[in-house]
Amino acid sequence: MEKDMTKGSPMRLILGFAVPLLFGLVFQQFYSMVDAIIVGHYLGVDALAAVGATGSVNFLIIGFCMGVCSGFGIPIAQEFGAKHEEALRRFVANSVWLSVIFSAVITVVVSLLCRQILQIMRTPDNIVDGSYNYIIIIFLGIPVVFLYNMTAAILRSLGDSRTPVIFLVTAAVLNIFLDVFCIVVLHMGVAGAAVATVVSQAIAGLACLIYMWKKFSILKLSKEERRWDRDYAGKLCNMGIPMGLQYSITAVGSVILQSAVNGIDSNAVAAVTAGGKVSMLLVCPFDAMGSTMATYGGQNVGAGDLGRVDKGLKSCCLLGLIYSLIALGAVYLFGEQLLLLFLDAGETEIIGNAASFIQINALFYFPLALVNIVRFLIQGMGFSKLAVFAGAFEMLARALAGFLLVPHFGFSAVRFANPLAWIFADIFLIPAFFYVRKKLANMLNSERT
Repeated sequence: MEKDMTKGSPMRLILGFAVPLLFGLVFQQFYSMVDAIIVGHYLGVDALAAVGATGSVNFLIIGFCMGVCSGFGIPIAQEFGAKHEEALRRFVANSVWLSVIFSAVITVVVSLLCRQILQIMRTPDNIVDGSYNYIIIIFLGIPVVFLYNMTAAILRSLGDSRTPVIFLVTAAVLNIFLDVFCIVVLHMGVAGAAVATVVSQAIAGLACLIYMWKKFSILKLSKEERRWDRDYAGKLCNMGIPMGLQYSITAVGSVILQSAVNGIDSNAVAAVTAGGKVSMLLVCPFDAMGSTMATYGGQNVGAGDLGRVDKGLKSCCLLGLIYSLIALGAVYLFGEQLLLLFLDAGETEIIGNAASFIQINALFYFPLALVNIVRFLIQGMGFSKLAVFAGAFEMLARALAGFLLVPHFGFSAVRFANPLAWIFADIFLIPAFFYVRKKLANMLNSERT
């Protein structure tokens, strides 16, 4: 069902949109966690480290794909808010054309370079083969990443955050059974976890696609509207590519940091892997807030109502602060118990390092909330190129940690790398929002006079 976010209480709209989205993100992390739980308990610490060692390069490539899809959704949201239905449909059609092109090119390139990337990252010899077996299958599944994220972005742009969640939850449940079947029954090793992930996401993407074309009359395209249009494709690329690059630039810093962690030993990799899985689950609400503000900002800028943008920002920041405090308490009370989902109780050193990793991160969750809320709002307002610089600031901070701090201070420096990155990003993003707000206000005033 379409949802117009240009009318009604901003807080109620943000919550109503973000909660279903959060549910989907939690389940997305859930089936990622299931991979790690089954790998860790059935295949051992080295296998868990093998999967974990691919995390940053996975985010580098898959994050770019997800960012591009999210960027493609912004013009669609703006045209929906402006009630320009024909332009909306042309943007949808050209986003499909671009997704096919991007997915084909990226899949071929990264699959060919996969082994070299792992070697450049100094992946330990005892886990490099397992890492390759896992990540090559994930990369071959890039077309289904585009399929799900593009269809989900279109649905969210029209105000429907629930339907993608329903299909994602179904896929998550299927993923659990596929994990067990591929790893425990078929003995496929870490490759089985990757196969389960790709198949599950393919099913979710196909379900979104079928639902979208059957249920949304606004998306019934004419033959003319389905054609490739260079102008519309160019506008989509102007939004999507910077948004994808933002993820990738951020991930470059993560790759540098991961390389530094890999240089410590496989136990350090396992600690960061387990701690990262817990953290990714805990920060899902921030991701949901960010995606919500992209749609909220896009629709309200399309409607020319910056006052509602301001109210939405204040409401979402309040939600971010409240959740940050709740998450901090949860980490200190239950963090070690959550880590036992991935690690055996006998791995005391790894558990200790992982626990301190998530505790330090949790102290800085509100700066992370601001990163997501403000960055995605800026993108929704149509300034995705500007938001790329936030990713550059995060990259700089993690590169600083990876090149200078970790070699000298070891795992102690790893604990503070993410908080440093979030603070660096906020230093740029907060002034950037006021710049964007002022520029849009001037543009709207000139149009009205």
